Amino acid sequence: MSSSLGTRLAPPPGAGWFAHRPVAGLAADLRAGRLTPRDLIETALAELARWEPVINAFVTVDDAGARAAADQAGRELAAGVDRGPLHGVPVAVKDVIDVRGLPTTAGSRQFAGHVAAADADCVRRLRAAGAIVLGKTATHEIAFGPTGDRAANGPARNPYDPRRMTGGSSSGSAAAVAAGVVPLALGTDTGGSVRIPAACCGIVGLKPTHGALSTQGVLPLAPSLDTVGPLARTTADVRLLWTVLSGTEHRRTAPRAAWLPPDTIHPTAPEVTDTVRERLPDLDEVVVPQAESLRAAYAAIQGSEAYAVHAERLADRPDLFGDEVRDRLLAGGEVRGWEYVRARELRDRVRGEVLDLLREHGILALPTTPLPAPPIDARTSDVGDVRPALLSLTSPWSVLGLPALSVPAGLAGELPVGLQLVGPPGSEHDLLTIAEHL
Repeated sequence: MSSSLGTRLAPPPGAGWFAHRPVAGLAADLRAGRLTPRDLIETALAELARWEPVINAFVTVDDAGARAAADQAGRELAAGVDRGPLHGVPVAVKDVIDVRGLPTTAGSRQFAGHVAAADADCVRRLRAAGAIVLGKTATHEIAFGPTGDRAANGPARNPYDPRRMTGGSSSGSAAAVAAGVVPLALGTDTGGSVRIPAACCGIVGLKPTHGALSTQGVLPLAPSLDTVGPLARTTADVRLLWTVLSGTEHRRTAPRAAWLPPDTIHPTAPEVTDTVRERLPDLDEVVVPQAESLRAAYAAIQGSEAYAVHAERLADRPDLFGDEVRDRLLAGGEVRGWEYVRARELRDRVRGEVLDLLREHGILALPTTPLPAPPIDARTSDVGDVRPALLSLTSPWSVLGLPALSVPAGLAGELPVGLQLVGPPGSEHDLLTIAEHL
């Protein structure tokens, strides 16, 4: 097979310069002198100016800082100082992740005026590799929503159809990459917040094993579930970013895979199942025990932990939260202690069963979401309420702390559909490999 699943999908109409150029090609051009880091930053700023009125992907643009960093990267490369394939390459960072000297507002009036004093650990790794932070991207308020259309700065919009959601909560990061404004972005994923917008926007998004990356400097939502994850147009670009973030190297393996019918977890639109399944016609089918129960466990764990993180803010200034997010936080506060304990016990019990299944079958494959990107503000759909539906096929693996990858599988109508691959702890590179070779 000559092309990977991560490169099958054409970018949206009018997509910017970076949508057509892999990071490895940028790195080669920089080292050959055909481009400079300043060229890349100026191109990114020009594409941002063109696309931002359409997709509302950024909340802060650090044009002066990015230009200064680009000039420094250019001097280093000219002097023979090479920090690796991301040296001089622009990247966007979700606005729950601290970048020194820039606001971290988390899409909420609760954090208006807050400026980060230091870089998050993941941003420090990017800077050490020579990557250049272009700015901060939109997030669903406090990263607490899979739709991406609830934030103090308004909804992010899907580059394939600006009337549609990006998915959330890493809404701006996915939109910026899909539109070709930047080649790489950072998001966070608690129950699907990297994978859902990756699927809705037709790009690649990786949720790592829980605990594989430091979340220091990242506003927490549910600490026992939170992860930082990369987004890019192709699996190769995600691999480059993941290698920098994790310090792990690509292992040459050929993992097996099995098909998990999504309707065993949540009703799924037939056009979504058909689009994904036709990419994987020869896979055996398996069923994950109690996968549907994991969705309820996720709701209890995430809701309770999110309430604990924001309880004082809810008590002091509840009016600074948007109505929808405030109501969801208050619902999390109603989770009783025994319900939280039992949800964690279920997680531990089912985790062992799923790990046994993964040892037998390798990697699980299923759609990332049970429907394509819904219209902005939609809260009902043919497969059920939009918010729980978007989370239904991603949240079970978050509860179990497993790595999962979303890659484009094609279009349902004119909207992207994502294929999700789930593996055992530490299998991030294997997931990328099987996406390339299925």
